[in-house]
Amino acid sequence: MTHDVFNQVPPLTGHDVSADPTLVEGLARQDADWALGELRTLGTLAGSAKAQEWGRLANDHPPVLRTHDRYGNRIDEVEFHPAWHELMTVAVGHGLHATAWTSPRPGAHVARAAKFYVWSQVEAGHGCPISMTYASVAALRHTRALAAEWEPLLASRNYDFGLRPAALKRGVLAGMAMTEKQGGSDVRANTTRAEPLGDGGYAITGHKWFNSAPMCDVFLVLAQAPGGLSCFLLPRVLPDGSRNAMRIMRLKDKLGNKSNASAEVEYEGALAFLVGEEGRGIRTIIEMVNMTRLDCVIGSASGMRYGVTQAVHHTSHRRAFGKALAEQPLMRNVLADLALESEAATAVMVRLAGATDKAIRGDTDEGALRRTALAAAKYWVCKRAPAHAAESLECFGGNGYVEESQMPRLFRESPLNGIWEGSGNVAALDVLRATMKEPEALDAFFQEVDLATGADHRLDAAVLEVKDSLTDVATLEYSARRVVERLALILQASLLVRHSTPDVADAFCASRLAADWGHAFGTLPPGLDLAPIIDRATVKIA
Repeated sequence: MTHDVFNQVPPLTGHDVSADPTLVEGLARQDADWALGELRTLGTLAGSAKAQEWGRLANDHPPVLRTHDRYGNRIDEVEFHPAWHELMTVAVGHGLHATAWTSPRPGAHVARAAKFYVWSQVEAGHGCPISMTYASVAALRHTRALAAEWEPLLASRNYDFGLRPAALKRGVLAGMAMTEKQGGSDVRANTTRAEPLGDGGYAITGHKWFNSAPMCDVFLVLAQAPGGLSCFLLPRVLPDGSRNAMRIMRLKDKLGNKSNASAEVEYEGALAFLVGEEGRGIRTIIEMVNMTRLDCVIGSASGMRYGVTQAVHHTSHRRAFGKALAEQPLMRNVLADLALESEAATAVMVRLAGATDKAIRGDTDEGALRRTALAAAKYWVCKRAPAHAAESLECFGGNGYVEESQMPRLFRESPLNGIWEGSGNVAALDVLRATMKEPEALDAFFQEVDLATGADHRLDAAVLEVKDSLTDVATLEYSARRVVERLALILQASLLVRHSTPDVADAFCASRLAADWGHAFGTLPPGLDLAPIIDRATVKIA
């Protein structure tokens, strides 16, 4: 032997990923603590070596497109590694997809969000079809007949992979196709057309530049009908067992999200059915977008939690200059700063899940809050995720840059949620649109924030500053990112002041609301008690 192997960090396995104080405390506030038992079961599996190996294998062996069978017949099938199917079986079996829509229990969508947050820390890519399936129900409910036909299959806890008629399957999954080459986020520029067939169906002809999860059973698609841009439901397999005329041209070679398939597709008179009304496609599909935007926030918060727990674990076991890295003052500053960002993201995620649950059940005030707060959180939480992932990776030193650490996978995944369902500018401008055209949404936002009035002078001052900035109409669009950032920060601060520990709330307000905030992680001001902040991000292994 040339040397002894020591000072290496043991793998972080054998723990309950759901043992997250911010998450658990939030569930109790949002009527979902009844789900803690199932959440712990899922969290224990998420912390196991077996599940982590599934995540690695699904990314090391990405999906493969098979356009034709051995005889030359067009099949357009996507093949996955068995680990992908293991991940999907767990996700569907625990109801991370559309099951919450069928539950009469208050907090069902919050419980679903918590499970999505926990299980995404194993592997994020397979969350795409899970999220699409969850969100599709919101759009389908614009047409009762379609919802009655498809919702039971979408909500089923049976993962039944393979292209067969829906009537022969125990459960189905949904995808979405909006974006075209020439338009991007400007979906009104779409050219794909929908021609009425006279029997209630439409023939879809055209293309999509991004088709999310092309292996799914059914898709929501935007196309130009005689009455304008409209939303359609397009099945992959027709009732007679034949393949619908949806051609997968190629799979995207992406920066991250390697385990999941994203595709370019063409339609050659594919059969589809109108969802909602002709000419109101954006209004119809925006219901789905709002749900997937919530999942963007959940996914980014999940990635942050994974990053900080990995960083704390690594630095607690790695020694340098005579003591553990986590005991070095500057590293403690970094770890506490990462923990603050993670906790703030989780807190706002749980609150938004609660608002969503209540809005679905008819609470108009919660629906108004979600209108502004969700877009602001989508912008800010997703924007912070890449920086958070990079800093968490850096805590590993060179080891974090090596694929075996799994930190590069986290880093590659981190920008996705900021792009998906409207990039930063789209989300920021959507907030401004709400503030100018829907005053009840802005009122609901500040009513939520004002619940913390008087608890922290820095928060009180920041709220006044933001309210003042919204009156400068002349420069509002130019300054949209700055304004929306401040809106998100005061919402996070108000939640932490009201619900977290005094140490967390004090450190967050002292840094994020200060005029001289150092945006690099590890720039917290002196005089803060960092120990309890880091402790909340420390995984306890049985």
